[in-house]
Amino acid sequence: MYLATTDAAATATRVARGRVGGPVLALGAVSLVTDISSEMVTAVLPLYFVLQLGLSPLQFGFLDGLYNGVTALVRLLGGHAADRGGRHKLVAGSGYALSALSRLGLLLAGGGTVGIGASLAADRIGKGVRTAPRDALISLSAPPDALGRAFGVHRAMDTTGALLGPLAAFALLWLTADAYDAVFVVSFCVGLLGVLLLIAFVPGRAALPVHQPVPPAPGQRVRLLAPLRDPAFRRVFTAAALLGSATIGDAFLYLLLQRRLDFAVSWFPLLPLGAAAVYLLLAVPAGRLGDRIGRRVPFLCGHAALLTGYLLLATTGAGPVLLVGVLVLLGVFYAATDGVLMALAGPVLPAARRASGMALLQTGQALCRLLAAAGFGAAWTLWDARPALIAAIVALASALTAAVVLLPRTERAPARK
Repeated sequence: MYLATTDAAATATRVARGRVGGPVLALGAVSLVTDISSEMVTAVLPLYFVLQLGLSPLQFGFLDGLYNGVTALVRLLGGHAADRGGRHKLVAGSGYALSALSRLGLLLAGGGTVGIGASLAADRIGKGVRTAPRDALISLSAPPDALGRAFGVHRAMDTTGALLGPLAAFALLWLTADAYDAVFVVSFCVGLLGVLLLIAFVPGRAALPVHQPVPPAPGQRVRLLAPLRDPAFRRVFTAAALLGSATIGDAFLYLLLQRRLDFAVSWFPLLPLGAAAVYLLLAVPAGRLGDRIGRRVPFLCGHAALLTGYLLLATTGAGPVLLVGVLVLLGVFYAATDGVLMALAGPVLPAARRASGMALLQTGQALCRLLAAAGFGAAWTLWDARPALIAAIVALASALTAAVVLLPRTERAPARK
């Protein structure tokens, strides 16, 4: 009887490890639908601003910077709010709802720059608020030895939405003879669907698996920088920040490709789709590999792939090998680092500080990447593209060497109380 019970338990454990839980799939579905909504708007904004509204390049540059720069500033607040009482679902849902409502703001703005800017800021605030609580929910809903797979599945579903969004937007513009309002209305409806999916299918605090520690009681103080007191998390944070400070923006890579290959500008918007397709294919395998051999390995290999892409740009002649090689390596980089980093950090963070710790990690990495992009742009302006790229290669190689030393070689599976 005992042997039979033991065999049954072992079989159940193997089955559980081979599957991704319902909460992770539900969060993946929410992200997929929300990304369709978000990317529908992102894909048409340049056309809408410049061709429809006639905004100047200066106005467009300001709004574009606002659209992409606000997120990092509110991630810490979102993570902090989620950890106070374990309100991960509530805070994440608020972020999703705010982003959905921002689509109506674009309709009501009537072409006014202030109204459009406020709507875009609301969307980015919503994204910043929801990101860390969502990732904390994924981490708390999956066994420690399956975090890589869980984040890989989520990121694959998220990327599917990012691929479908632009296609849906341009299909709508074609069917409605460039009626941008129709895109905003459909985007709002799709975003609202994402909020409803979250409410209906993502469990709240009471439904978290029993193998995870209980979140702090309401009113318990959670300090924003408290996760950095843990030496293991501090090493992960430092390594991610160093690598982020040596990572130039994707837009610069695409500009370098266009400059080297001299293809028509009309093909330029398709470049991100190539990298995203590779990301979609490899996100789950990279997560599963991290669960088997340790997550530091794919994380470091992903940055090595990015370094190889830089080297291709610096040394390879113009041709299809350069184009395909850089896009594939960029997709490998994101597949091996994005969700894997969250899976790497999750086990070293107590459940009571899971969201705030992930928010701190994401914010630090985002700010370092922002500084890296600004530095590369300045170097390109002062020295030209090739010297700037060589400097980026040296910086990334140095950061990768430091990360090899910094990242823990063994990962703690269970989170401490």
